[in-house]
Amino acid sequence: MHRLSHGDSGPAVAEVRSTLVSLGFLHDDSVDPSSDPTHWTAPASEYDSALDSAVRAFQQHRGLLVDGVVGPATYRFLKEASYRLGARTLIYQLSAPLYGDDVATLQTRLQDLGFYSERVDGYFGPKTHEGLSSFQREIGLSPDGICGPATLRSLDLLGARVTGGSPHAISEEELVRQSGPQLTGKRIVIDPDLGGADTGRIVDGMFGRISEAEILWDVASRLEGRMAATGMETFLSRARGTNPSVSERAETSNAFNADLMISLRCAASSSTAANGVASFHFGNSHGSTSLIGQVLTGYIQREIVARTPLLDCRSHGRTWDLLRLTNMPTVQVDMGYLTNASDVDVLSDPRSRDIIAEAILIAVKRLYLLGHDDQPTGTFTFAELLAEELAAADRR
Repeated sequence: MHRLSHGDSGPAVAEVRSTLVSLGFLHDDSVDPSSDPTHWTAPASEYDSALDSAVRAFQQHRGLLVDGVVGPATYRFLKEASYRLGARTLIYQLSAPLYGDDVATLQTRLQDLGFYSERVDGYFGPKTHEGLSSFQREIGLSPDGICGPATLRSLDLLGARVTGGSPHAISEEELVRQSGPQLTGKRIVIDPDLGGADTGRIVDGMFGRISEAEILWDVASRLEGRMAATGMETFLSRARGTNPSVSERAETSNAFNADLMISLRCAASSSTAANGVASFHFGNSHGSTSLIGQVLTGYIQREIVARTPLLDCRSHGRTWDLLRLTNMPTVQVDMGYLTNASDVDVLSDPRSRDIIAEAILIAVKRLYLLGHDDQPTGTFTFAELLAEELAAADRR
């Protein structure tokens, strides 16, 4: 779709306004959300400052980039937010997957009843299908995994059985606890962004010109080498000369049955002053968060900031497809801004990239130690970690 921003007008703007009014992000007495937006006239079809503020509030609420621009991602999330449970039949389909707040409501209902323990992410995938089929079987309905009127009536009649926290968060934490503190045997997917013909930005570094794709691949390779040395099983989400889509990267990663996925990115901004490292984990407005992803991003931020001059832009919950479509806890690390001279100095330096790779590995180790370590942030070295892993292996 055409990107909409402040100053635009037309039926598409009216549709956005209507959706935001119905969702409670905008109060506009002149708008009737049930009317046809193609027949609306000014001011309902004008992208004014009030609509701009409402769009930004929605983006903030949904964990999207807050820029006041309705691009494909924001428009898709507006559509998802407008679905209410019961307005359409929900079914698992590979060709055209269903996303929406109605799916999230269904997942929450199933979770409350003890039939669903995954993330409440608004995606009707195989786990949602399994949970719904189990519920239908339990109450005597045909277990077809289709959420229609009969299933909805049964859901409405039953109260919640599960209380006391998110089953998915508890399950994630228990998996990490049971896997033990050693890194040997842990399965990790490393996802360097870009690839193939898409080289990303080209910057002038201290050793000459270097592309964004080269920086990302280099950090991924250094991280892969260190992880392999500790006995971890590592996988790359793509081959060096390819650039699969986000959904393809997620599908490939899910096939590895990995414990974690670490995605590497660089950031950019229209302002050259924007700088620093930020990390992201799955987290949405429905209150569903990847607990392990949240903990790991915290460790990654602390380790990178302690070891490099990069500014701490902290960790954040987001609903981006890569974080939502992967089965394992997934984190995305934006290692710095290639539009900022200081960050370019760091990222274009091979030694700094080595330090960043080591910092991420140490963060993963801290995750599996579950807080039972006494090494100050930024001081635990790869050599010490490797010696510790080898000693543990000898004891076994």
